[in-house]
Amino acid sequence: MIQFFLLVNKQGQTRLSQYYHYIPIEKRVGMEGEIVRKCLSRTEQQCFFLEYMNYKIVYRRYASLFFIVGIDSEENELGILEFIHSYVETLDSNFENVCELDIMFNLDKVHFVLDEMVMNGQIVETTKPQINEIVHLLTTPEK
Repeated sequence: MIQFFLLVNKQGQTRLSQYYHYIPIEKRVGMEGEIVRKCLSRTEQQCFFLEYMNYKIVYRRYASLFFIVGIDSEENELGILEFIHSYVETLDSNFENVCELDIMFNLDKVHFVLDEMVMNGQIVETTKPQINEIVHLLTTPEK
């Protein structure tokens, strides 16, 4: 099960965070900082998995953005890597080569895409056309 999803830039600034179970804000700040530092300090030759406390951390870097997912011990790491790739492809199809500015100025749309793909920590949809259709309906103003 997915416990949290973070999107950070290479300076370590969090651009998106979504938690699927309750963690107090004070603990989140410290935890995010440590996880981000660990991910940013790793080289390209190291694997995309690491362990932190009772979480497995799966991350992937696309351009200047790090997509970080915290999962429990039963979840498949390779499946989560595939989910991250699917999420990035879906964002690309919405923003035409997504970048950090797209995320900053369209945060609601980025959240809509994530909410369509993950519900209560479970991946429920990965089909790009279906997700894009729903996101388009949610973001198109009424006439």
